[in-house]
Amino acid sequence: MREISLHILDIAENSVNAKAKNVTIYVTEDTLADRLRVSIEDDGVGMTPEMVARVTDPFTTTRTTRKVGLGLPLLKAAAEACEGFLEITSTLGKGTLVNIEFKRSHIDRMPMGDLPCTIQSLFIGFPKIHWVVVYRVNDQEFTFDSAPIIEQLDGISLTEPAVLTFLSEYIGSGINEIKPPDSY
Repeated sequence: MREISLHILDIAENSVNAKAKNVTIYVTEDTLADRLRVSIEDDGVGMTPEMVARVTDPFTTTRTTRKVGLGLPLLKAAAEACEGFLEITSTLGKGTLVNIEFKRSHIDRMPMGDLPCTIQSLFIGFPKIHWVVVYRVNDQEFTFDSAPIIEQLDGISLTEPAVLTFLSEYIGSGINEIKPPDSY
């Protein structure tokens, strides 16, 4: 994966597979400290300490369709190559928190990618999950919360063209209004 937003999608899908009902994603661009932070927190089944210790090994996966899981190991290597880190904390029965940090201006930092599309894809693909996404740039913030939207739609399908257009414009404009000009 060559974009941070695709890694976010992968980790969030892991949360869904872990039976999470609530997933919160934080993306923080701190231009003053030159840091880019991403946190994904869920209330899924969690992992044992042994699994947490092995989860960044590319030959460790819980999937039965293949014997390797490259998402987290590649992301960890990318973060560390950019003066950052990846850390995972998890408690069985309570959930998991994945924290990733990069030096924002590092020449090798992968681009953010299409974060609005990632958010929309997660919401439409998994509408029963309560999604909260907080995108922060210094002191500005955009928050996407799926619960009020689901309530307002009152049973109208998320795939209705008018709903898709609204979501795309709402999420895209919310993020793009505060996205720094040098963000890529």
